[in-house]
Amino acid sequence: MLDRPRQTPLGFAVACLLLFGVLAVAVGQDWAWIADLDASGEDMASWASGRDMLHDVLLVVEAIFGTIGTAVLTTALAGAMFAKGHRRASALVVAVALVTFGVTHLVKWLVGRDRPEWQSQTWVLDNKAFPSGHASMVTALAGLALVLAVMLIRRATIRRLVGVGLTVVVVAVCADRVLLGRHYWTDLAGGVLLGGGLVLLGLALYNPLPRSHAAKATPLPQAFPSTNDLAVVLNPIKVEDVAQFQAIVNQMATESGWKEPRWYLTTVEDSGTGQAELASIEGADLVIVCGGDGTVREVCAELAGTGIPVGIVPAGTGNLLARNLDIPLFIRAAIDIALNGQDRAIDMVKVTGDNLDDSHFLVMAGMGFDAAIMEGVNEEIKKKVGWLAYVLSALKSLMFPTMRLEVSIDGGEFTKHRARTCVVGNVGSLQGGMVLIPDAAIDDGQLDVVLLYPRRFLSWIPLFVRVLSRREEKAGDSVARFTGRSVTVRASQEVPRQLDGDLITSGRELQMECIHGRLLVRVPR
Repeated sequence: MLDRPRQTPLGFAVACLLLFGVLAVAVGQDWAWIADLDASGEDMASWASGRDMLHDVLLVVEAIFGTIGTAVLTTALAGAMFAKGHRRASALVVAVALVTFGVTHLVKWLVGRDRPEWQSQTWVLDNKAFPSGHASMVTALAGLALVLAVMLIRRATIRRLVGVGLTVVVVAVCADRVLLGRHYWTDLAGGVLLGGGLVLLGLALYNPLPRSHAAKATPLPQAFPSTNDLAVVLNPIKVEDVAQFQAIVNQMATESGWKEPRWYLTTVEDSGTGQAELASIEGADLVIVCGGDGTVREVCAELAGTGIPVGIVPAGTGNLLARNLDIPLFIRAAIDIALNGQDRAIDMVKVTGDNLDDSHFLVMAGMGFDAAIMEGVNEEIKKKVGWLAYVLSALKSLMFPTMRLEVSIDGGEFTKHRARTCVVGNVGSLQGGMVLIPDAAIDDGQLDVVLLYPRRFLSWIPLFVRVLSRREEKAGDSVARFTGRSVTVRASQEVPRQLDGDLITSGRELQMECIHGRLLVRVPR
């Protein structure tokens, strides 16, 4: 609905508000069928009044979703959106909540309906009943949360779970009002119609989707003439609706002054290399890649050294390169930066090793525990819960056997070490913003090596604390760090290995060399 014409939410909003108006008139005029329907609520209130434990729960629900409770929840939701940079979404949450509160109390005063005579006597509410403030506010809040879920959550399964959960909350609050005898059925229906209608009206009048961050910025100077020729390499399995994604990119590209893009879809046989090569041959001034870390890595490797900038639209599970370049995971914002951001030269790492064709990485390589995590990920679980699949795999792999390693920096002598994992990073942050390599920078021409050696299962806890707190290591500590332009790591036996989160063949050795400023990528201004 966020990408549809404004007439769509406006039509639904008008329908909800018209039904609300008819219901308000019916309640105000005491139509007979209204009285018959509302009278049935007395039986439910009587049934609940004799159950002390249920009654206590109902009072808690009443307090949580009362005026103060919903104000706190609304403020938290709006504050979270503002902190994440979604200021339009934050403004919509505040505006709809305030209007819902104001209209609810205005209609209460206009209709002037008294509370049911059978309401709970624990304390008696003496303000007017129609429409239910609890119902209108919780419906508005749930509707806003659902809008933000559709806007920000990519996985349809999770969006559906959020939708079901929010529906359960609204139903539970409405049931609470009837069981406590606070409201008639029509009070609740009126509240739900009002809250839902105002959310839809808010969407029709003010789209929460972020505007281009370059809309008011001075155009960036171009180093060479550009024909504004745009190419997009897309991994089709990483987006829910390919046609919808293409429509969004086409529209945003046209609005930003680019030609309608040429599209190149990856295949099982070719995960991006051939598509990127073809895009460059056909004269693209900019190539946007949408996919997981593997697709991004292949496209970037093919375009490295060509001078053609790469715009990254992260659509995978890890998205570590995008996270370390401050590219937002919200697809529209990422597309905007790809089209209107500034170019930044970043390093690429050349990789060779036993049982391995010449390769490369942009984020990090690993041997041992971190590669075992990738090896142990259940793909079916990953499709359903995303990055949580890596957490489950990590828990199973925590006591990966100790490796005997030799490490050489910049061609120097090999030093011997024991570790459960070895990570060679071009960037510093992992999933969840955990900084594993605090001094790493993607454009400093250096590689950073971290060896972790927790001796026992429980040793992982203080080790994580030490890494997160960035405490300096002491001699004999369970963390060792090295820095250099080239790194060679040798293991005493074959161990799992990974590049940018993609599992490669097991082996004993990785030789890595940082190629400074090899690739141009689009980043926020």
